[in-house]
Amino acid sequence: MTGALARVLRRHWLLALLVLAGLALRVVVQLAYRPALLYIDSFRYLDDVGAFFPGGLNPVGYEVFLWPLLAVGNLTLVVAVQHLLGLGLGVGSYALLQRLGVRSWIAAVAAAPVLLDAYQLQIEHNIMSDLLFQVLLLAAIGVLTWWGPPGPKLAALAGVVLAAAVVVRLVGVTLVIPAALFVLLAAGRRPRDGWRRRLVATAALGGAFVAGVFGYALYHLACTGALGIGGSHGGALYGRAAVVADCEHLDLTPEERLVCPAEPFEQRQRNGIDFYIHFWHVHDNVEQFLPEDMDVATAQGSFTRKVLLHQPLDMVGGMVEDFGKGFAPTRTQTPGDVPLDRWQFQVRYPMYAPDWYVTEWAELYDDGQLSVDSDLAGFLRAYQLGGGYTPGTALGGALLLAALAVLGVGRARRSGLRAVCLLPAGLATTVLATAAAMEFSWRYQLPGLLLIPLAGALGVTALTGHRRPESPAPTVLHKESQMPSFPDEVDQAALEDYAARCGDHRFAPVVVLIAAYNEEESLGEVLDSIPARCCDLDVDKLVVVDGATDRTAEVAIKHGAWTCVAPTNRGQGAALRLGYRLAAERGARYVITTDADGQYDITELPMLLRPLLDGRADFVTGSRRLGSNERPALIRRIGTHVFAWLVSALTGQRITDTSFGFRGMRVEVPNSVTLEQPQYQSSELLVGVLSHGYRVLEQPMRMRPRVAGRSKKGNDLLYGYRYARVVLGTWWRERRTRHTAGEQERVSEPAAVGER
Repeated sequence: MTGALARVLRRHWLLALLVLAGLALRVVVQLAYRPALLYIDSFRYLDDVGAFFPGGLNPVGYEVFLWPLLAVGNLTLVVAVQHLLGLGLGVGSYALLQRLGVRSWIAAVAAAPVLLDAYQLQIEHNIMSDLLFQVLLLAAIGVLTWWGPPGPKLAALAGVVLAAAVVVRLVGVTLVIPAALFVLLAAGRRPRDGWRRRLVATAALGGAFVAGVFGYALYHLACTGALGIGGSHGGALYGRAAVVADCEHLDLTPEERLVCPAEPFEQRQRNGIDFYIHFWHVHDNVEQFLPEDMDVATAQGSFTRKVLLHQPLDMVGGMVEDFGKGFAPTRTQTPGDVPLDRWQFQVRYPMYAPDWYVTEWAELYDDGQLSVDSDLAGFLRAYQLGGGYTPGTALGGALLLAALAVLGVGRARRSGLRAVCLLPAGLATTVLATAAAMEFSWRYQLPGLLLIPLAGALGVTALTGHRRPESPAPTVLHKESQMPSFPDEVDQAALEDYAARCGDHRFAPVVVLIAAYNEEESLGEVLDSIPARCCDLDVDKLVVVDGATDRTAEVAIKHGAWTCVAPTNRGQGAALRLGYRLAAERGARYVITTDADGQYDITELPMLLRPLLDGRADFVTGSRRLGSNERPALIRRIGTHVFAWLVSALTGQRITDTSFGFRGMRVEVPNSVTLEQPQYQSSELLVGVLSHGYRVLEQPMRMRPRVAGRSKKGNDLLYGYRYARVVLGTWWRERRTRHTAGEQERVSEPAAVGER
């Protein structure tokens, strides 16, 4: 257990350091302000715990989160859980980026804002809904991307999660739009599904979202007598309309004129939007002047619509300006903004209500003692004001990278990540723009700390094509390689053609890969035998057509396979290498190889996949010697025994069949070993996998005669000679590589000691 943990820490050392730093900062926050920070909104949330009345200003989702925590604990427990969730956001975003092929150091940098940003730490210590909202956003992204392109069930689950986000914070109501767009672009799993499956998945997401929100609206109706999801006075845009309205030149009704502020334009700008949203109608007590059948909210809504109709540029211009404020290099405040110091650590306990009122809530849900450790609070304030936050320009740059990737600039067009980049970038843009439509507050920028770095990390990975080694690592070639490094011109042409035909789809968790050259007679039957699901995972079919001169590609497409066409015939090894790379780049977790000639029994697929899922092996191969081989030629049977003995002797692991083509592996395995052979690839892959220390398991399987076509391996003697050369050459290459690496380590150690 200790050794496994040590390996994990070595592999993810940068994230481990960031998590450790984030944990230390959160401990300091917990000790500095006891029991928690209570903002204006906190009292509304606490007052509604257990009652869950939906007619207030905020929906009740956060109160549902608070209820069990306060039932078994206190405010100290609540913020402790919120801080742990904050750490979980960092780790979760890192894990998701790793899953999507982002290099470890880029993923760690993307997780840093949510782990270390002082504004994030401060909001986590508040009794506020923002942290839970962020958690739900990450959960929605995970549901839509973790298992590849989402089908209807996953899309519906994501719709439910997004509906829950709306019930936590109303600003999430528009997030279904970018989520639905992503599903529409990414949801097709098989070519034959086409737009139908995408539309079904998109409808499932939208339907689940609408059902969730409408269900809450019905709850609102039952409790208040009115259908709704929030209790905002006069609509979210009233405050913005109030500060720009030209009341003298608008054709207002008497009721609308009552809610148009009388202050000069300059004074209204200084008062700010927040003042008119929350306090103005109370301050001026206009309700007593309205007709009995009209309340302030109705008058404000009517007034807002008229301002939006006659002064659209003023309204939209203010929204655009406020949206851009979030990308300023430093945390600044302009006249009329929500005060910045509300989201900054103070050296004294911040009071947003009379002392006795705050103390009453602290006594109800904790011990009533509100305290601040001035030294720790001073440290946190200095950290925050001294640069302990994410510059807006960095977030803007990350969002720009994601936008370029979505547009398909450079290598992004064939990266398979364009639609995935769209999801966090679209969610970030939508939630920030929705918040800016109402008013600007640095609090409302917090979702960007999670979403924009995610989008930027995916964007830079798509634009550069540099993915983590375990995903689709470039093949490291020896100087005597028979093939150029990946991708060569043929690979490039095949990938570009594939992207143009198939778009940005992501593969199912399991991909059955077939390299086919002039196999039109047998391929269709083999493809039809491949199941759509195996071991509770969806299965995709991928055919790499190796420069065929017959109808192999047409047959593959007709029978529902994703089809990549190489314009030049180079051999099975080259075609499989292209397929391994394509599968890894587009989200597959496991690759199963089989042949197009029907010699392998697809019903034995679970025997390959189950050991991988159970963690018992990294590479599983069938064995005809452990199983059966129908009508084998004598010389081939002898060759099977000889090469199995040879590989076993060279690698030190007993192998009974070195050339069985029905194999299963984790997707990173074939992309992390050197593959040079254009034709005799089975032994090269097996010897390379064994040399790298991967766990190899053999399963007894059946090998049948060809159903059609003829072998392309040549006569037995020539095949045997070439096969032996590949086995010995691969073993020698790997042995020399390990020896050279060991020598470099031994040479570097004395230098390191001398430097001390």
